[in-house]
Amino acid sequence: MKRRSIYIGEFLHQSPIPHASRIGNIVVSGLIRGVDPSTQKFPSTLEQQCAFMFENVRRTVEAGGAHVDDIIKLTFWMNQLSRKAINDEWVKMFPDAGSRPARQIMEVAMEPHVLVQCDFMAVVADPDTQK
Repeated sequence: MKRRSIYIGEFLHQSPIPHASRIGNIVVSGLIRGVDPSTQKFPSTLEQQCAFMFENVRRTVEAGGAHVDDIIKLTFWMNQLSRKAINDEWVKMFPDAGSRPARQIMEVAMEPHVLVQCDFMAVVADPDTQK
């Protein structure tokens, strides 16, 4: 199987890397931040950055030919641990408590304007075997 790079036009990277990569039925993202794709700016609040980050996750996974229901794990990094903003967006994206991906949240030092960032792994379901 050949790896396919996934790029999303409205997101700009300064490095020569794709937004995600896919091999077979596996899609893995690079770093996803809470930047507003229309302005390329970071909102000032954690809640706004989380909302944009989750929307950017959706755009990235869909650009890889998958759906948010195919996401099996998300990892989050925050400059200050605060689960509420993530949890608010989490239950919007994954409303079924019986079908949510695994997740991990870590507190790390980041650039001053970056409050939260994440990455994901998705396994694209085979429509013939889904129940």
